[in-house]
Amino acid sequence: MQPIKIDNKNCKMVAHRGVSGVEKENTCPAFVTAGTRSYYGIETDVHVTKDGKYIVIHDDTTTRVTGVEYTVEETDFDVLRSLKVLDTDGVTTRSDLILPTLDDYINICKKHDKVSVLELKNTMEEKHVIGIVETIKKLGWYEKTIFITFSKENVVYLRKNYADAQIQFLYWGNDPEFVDFMVEQKVDADVGYGAIDKEYVDLLHSKGIKVNCWTVDNPEDAKRLIEYGVDFITSNILE
Repeated sequence: MQPIKIDNKNCKMVAHRGVSGVEKENTCPAFVTAGTRSYYGIETDVHVTKDGKYIVIHDDTTTRVTGVEYTVEETDFDVLRSLKVLDTDGVTTRSDLILPTLDDYINICKKHDKVSVLELKNTMEEKHVIGIVETIKKLGWYEKTIFITFSKENVVYLRKNYADAQIQFLYWGNDPEFVDFMVEQKVDADVGYGAIDKEYVDLLHSKGIKVNCWTVDNPEDAKRLIEYGVDFITSNILE
């Protein structure tokens, strides 16, 4: 199976959880697959473990991706790293399918010169928001990282401590309050694609807000959004 190529014109394509339509989501193979193709960026999710370390996984628990139930934020890093991630068939295990570290993900983005689009999952303590950013700075990839989050608190922590950080606020819908918040915090939008139209994209652009859309897997939807003038499309399978 291969990603589906589309005419993205000037729209930047972001691989959602790596190319998760080909390889298991949020694993090093999914990130490498994105790295070796034409994607602008590679998106993933980071959680804080019980012992204050950073691990890559989308869900709050490990059940869906490993078949074994642990609550990520209540479990130590080494335990989570010992788990085998199930392949895309939900059954097969492979030695290269484990939960990546934040360093693993950033180093793959760096090796393949892809922008890292990093979702901070759940509201974090300010010290962990800073810890994640400083980890990325030490790896030399801060300028090529976009931080995304549904948490307004995370946005505020990021902007408070990093005036030049690239940030996108994740949300669904077109609540005017969201627009005011993004203008106030000087951040861009990462919005569920089904909730927007051209008028809304134009409104955001008029406020100086770039628009990323998640998660777009239908080529016709992507074509429509590109015609609207969105700046980024995040997809599991479209390239």
